[in-house]
Amino acid sequence: MGQLSPTLILAIIVGYFLVLIGISFLSSGKGDNKTFFTANKSSPWLLVAIGMIGASLSGVTFVSIPGLIGKESGPNINFSYMQMVFGYLLGYAFIAMVLLPIYYKYNLTSIYTYLEKRLGPAAYKTGAGYFLLSRVIQAAFRLYLVAMILDIFVTGPLGVPFVVTVIITIILIWIYTFKGGIKTIVITDTFQTVSMLLAVALTIYAITDNMGISFSEMIDLMKEEGYTRTFYFEDGWNNPNNFFKQFFSGALIAIVMTGLDQDMMQKNITCRTIGDAQKNVFTFSIILVFANLLFLTLGALLYIFAASKGIEVPERTDQLFPLIALNHLTPTVGILFILGLIAAAYSSADSALTSLTTSFCVDFLGMNRDEDEGTNPNAPKSRVKNNTRTRLYVHLGWSTILLFIILIFNAFNDDSVINKIFVAATYTYGPILGLFSFAILTTRNTRNDMILPICILSPVLCYFINSYSSQFLGGFTWGYLILALNGILTFTGLFIFSTSKSNG
Repeated sequence: MGQLSPTLILAIIVGYFLVLIGISFLSSGKGDNKTFFTANKSSPWLLVAIGMIGASLSGVTFVSIPGLIGKESGPNINFSYMQMVFGYLLGYAFIAMVLLPIYYKYNLTSIYTYLEKRLGPAAYKTGAGYFLLSRVIQAAFRLYLVAMILDIFVTGPLGVPFVVTVIITIILIWIYTFKGGIKTIVITDTFQTVSMLLAVALTIYAITDNMGISFSEMIDLMKEEGYTRTFYFEDGWNNPNNFFKQFFSGALIAIVMTGLDQDMMQKNITCRTIGDAQKNVFTFSIILVFANLLFLTLGALLYIFAASKGIEVPERTDQLFPLIALNHLTPTVGILFILGLIAAAYSSADSALTSLTTSFCVDFLGMNRDEDEGTNPNAPKSRVKNNTRTRLYVHLGWSTILLFIILIFNAFNDDSVINKIFVAATYTYGPILGLFSFAILTTRNTRNDMILPICILSPVLCYFINSYSSQFLGGFTWGYLILALNGILTFTGLFIFSTSKSNG
């Protein structure tokens, strides 16, 4: 790493977070609950669109997607990941044209409030509960990756224990989000998205400059190596890269992990009008296509660079980017990698902490209801003060929970176990998909006492079906389509125990 010492990296990281804290100080205003939860419904749609890129991507994407390009087999080889990205476009169109009108019609702070209005309190609590479970695991996993890399390259060499590194990473988020909440996040995520994409673009430039090739020569090399192959239609649905499997999985992932996710939608519903929110979603989806192309281009270049320099590709391909950036290119590129990774991870983790706080306060503590300060300017000052204090405690509580989950991940110290935990979290989106589908597509009511059992049984069945599908279905694996099966099973269970509205 040459002159790129841990002390220098730490100084740059400190400077980066001072910028974020400065943004927070300037943007948070009064810092009341209405600001924290909804940004006073005043977010510029373009800022939301740009910031959502960083929230959609993550530190996992930053290091993992480029590493998948050159693998000989498995999902997302070459540019096949773009098939899923094209599916995102269909999913985002559904969000803009179907889900956003519902959220704005009911003027929601938490999107799961719709489930209460439509299906009752059991559906409401179940949907919100599944969101909290899934999001806290994902946020902890993403922060774990950052803490692990910082521990290896920065704080570890300086003698700082891992637990202290984790505490510092969480405290930094808490400092710049505790007051302004989503209003601050909209601005800081925009800054972090630009930082992340700029880091990737400049790394691509540094590699081509090091190899002495032009942009057109870079494209030719990528084509010659076969990395630019995008569409896969052969081998049917048994192929993990099959176009239809990837495309429809992408559409489902976008709908569920963006449209039915409080973390992602909280930014959207802070726009002034539904028209602004829809412009945001369409703009964001287009930018996301080019952002993913940028990551895939970087991945192809990393493999080409490694081959040209005789660098052995690590068995864990997500280590390829940090290996080359920190050991085989200039210190400037190493700095860009560290900053890009932090920007990618924190732009998703900070909004996750805010949305966890929002969902718990609104969905389980009943804040921001008609009688509270969110919509009633005549609410007693004592209630406003108590709610603000409670929100601060909840925010601190979720920060502490993140800390303990990250330490549990580190105690496993087993990538296969950790990845299985992370994948298991995605099963929690299936019941949410089923609940919203039933609420939107039917006019029926379902038995409140059966909602939670159905939503527990569905992902359990999906786990066993997915585990044995290859054995009993001729090699077929569900992949991300397990979301669809999970949603269908939940929907079916709700329908079986439902009655028409006219019958109560």
